[in-house]
Amino acid sequence: MEEANYKLLFGVLGAILVVGPYASWLQILCLCAIAFYLWNAKKILIILRTLPRDLGFIIKLYRIIRKNKRLKRKNGTPASMLSDVARKYPERPCLLFEDQVWTFKQVNELSWRVAQVFHELGLRRGDVVALVSTNRPEYVPIWVGLSRLGVITALVNNTLRHMALQHSLNVVNAKAVIASADLCSAVADVKGELTSSPKLFKFCGADQKFELDVSLPGFDLLNKLLDNAPCTPIDGLKPPDYKDELIYIYTSGTTGLPKAAVLRNSRYLFGTLASVYFAGLTKNDRIYNPLPLYHSAGGVVGIGPAITHGVSCVIKPKFSASKYFEDCTKYECTVGQYIGEMCRYLLAAPPSEYDQKHKVRVMLGNGLKMNIWQQFVDRFNIRGIVEFYGATEGNTNIANIDGTVGAIGFQPRLLPDFLNPMGLVKVNEVTGEVLREGPDNLCIRCKPGEPGMFVGKIKEGDVTREFHGYVDKQASSKKVTTNVFKKGDKYFVSGDILVMDELGYLFFKDRTGDTFRWKGENVSTTEVENAIVKAVGLRDACVYGVEIPNTDGKAGMATIVDSDHSLNIDELGKALAKFLPSYAQPMFIRLAKTIDMTGTFKLKKFNLQKDGFNPANVGTDLIYFRVSKDGDFKELTPSLYEDIIAGKVQC
Repeated sequence: MEEANYKLLFGVLGAILVVGPYASWLQILCLCAIAFYLWNAKKILIILRTLPRDLGFIIKLYRIIRKNKRLKRKNGTPASMLSDVARKYPERPCLLFEDQVWTFKQVNELSWRVAQVFHELGLRRGDVVALVSTNRPEYVPIWVGLSRLGVITALVNNTLRHMALQHSLNVVNAKAVIASADLCSAVADVKGELTSSPKLFKFCGADQKFELDVSLPGFDLLNKLLDNAPCTPIDGLKPPDYKDELIYIYTSGTTGLPKAAVLRNSRYLFGTLASVYFAGLTKNDRIYNPLPLYHSAGGVVGIGPAITHGVSCVIKPKFSASKYFEDCTKYECTVGQYIGEMCRYLLAAPPSEYDQKHKVRVMLGNGLKMNIWQQFVDRFNIRGIVEFYGATEGNTNIANIDGTVGAIGFQPRLLPDFLNPMGLVKVNEVTGEVLREGPDNLCIRCKPGEPGMFVGKIKEGDVTREFHGYVDKQASSKKVTTNVFKKGDKYFVSGDILVMDELGYLFFKDRTGDTFRWKGENVSTTEVENAIVKAVGLRDACVYGVEIPNTDGKAGMATIVDSDHSLNIDELGKALAKFLPSYAQPMFIRLAKTIDMTGTFKLKKFNLQKDGFNPANVGTDLIYFRVSKDGDFKELTPSLYEDIIAGKVQC
């Protein structure tokens, strides 16, 4: 319906409310008839059906925005909120790790020690320090302490090695690199290629005391500096601003090597408040967080409620399907975190006495697939699922707060399309290019049931609608498009294809561009293709994602030209295992005689994706299947293909 009709409709409905006490039933019925004439009955019935959901969401969103405005007036930051919580609950557990219990007082004091050390070393507001560390309690007070100086911490993916790690450190122009003892060797491998010549620090966690006396050339031991630093505020230090940049979280985006997405204090607080209010968290809750702390899921959704609201958080070095609910029981957790692939692994684990012995009442995460959703909540007796969706660098954040199976969020049907700050627009199925029409060349809004690109309106000054993008401004500009629904408007382009049903629920369909998701990680096809080039030379190679039944995301597949049958698959596998983290290594490799090209000499990927990894679709080409993380491959036979499809062989 046109915007003018909506305004007229709201005028009629307003008239009903105003004249209701003074009008006869006949007059009210006439006004209702006019409303039905302007707006079909089906639409009104949908609004009535979704009204409780929408009102509940709007009330929670209002509380989040109101609290954020208060924090803005107070110039609040995660660091200032941690100090407030530490004063209020000094001896309450903040972080739990293995047999360690860190109180809010301890976390707060270590953050001030970090601030003192790096202030003395001359770091100031706007400088960048890269943190390369495995999950451990010290991780959190390190970046919080640096933020007290206005120093931005780049949370580097700790699985990156060689070229990808070198790029991640160089792209942020880091003045210092802090590495946990177990990852110093990875940093040492690339230190000669770091353009900013950063100062290198090694730190040992409480569980790594044996490493304290092991010297490493080029690295200063951070522990000694921290032990000698005061744990009190710095005299005369100007506190960071609510709008200051806080951390960089790396994401592969849609093309190329990892990009550093900017997260400001304001955005971090908004994400944390969303977790707290939508999941109904209180200081009496305890979160089980086995996710990487360099990701927004683990580092914002999981850690944020702890340092800002006094919610205890259990940190794990890594995810274990067999230990998940046993740990939840042991630590008396009431809230669990997941990514979709984790849920599949949990269901695949043998039944355990802890499956329903735990006290977890709600789980937060993203990617829980529709085909295992109900089975998951039934087996593990989970009363609530809060499914979040959103890009770290973007502003298209939504949530499924009522547990509707398979939905990643919803758009309130109470609001007309032109008032919704997000929407779906039609795209070219092959290229992912946004389609436009009409004299103003505007985007085409999708109707319910039509797949389309998810976009979010950009509005400066509104923390829910701001777009901060990447450190790389050129990369940021590629995520923004203009003239979407009106001339002059500006929208963030998510790169994801969603579908909305008539009730406003949104469902994930696909990811456009040169990125796919596997094992809970975004995989850049360009990065994998570059690794293949390093391994086998300048052969034509295409990398893409293929779907495997009952798995989350898409498995990596590479088609490589091998017209003379000279490629050694064993050597290639070993090289890729060296250059790439396990989740980015192709699960399937197809050796082809040739790859079709477009008229502009671009390799055609679409037909290769349609062929998939079925040996019956590739003629005389050979397909190989990765059977180990060490890069071992074996030929994919029709019988092995059937076993993979049936789930008899795990990927």
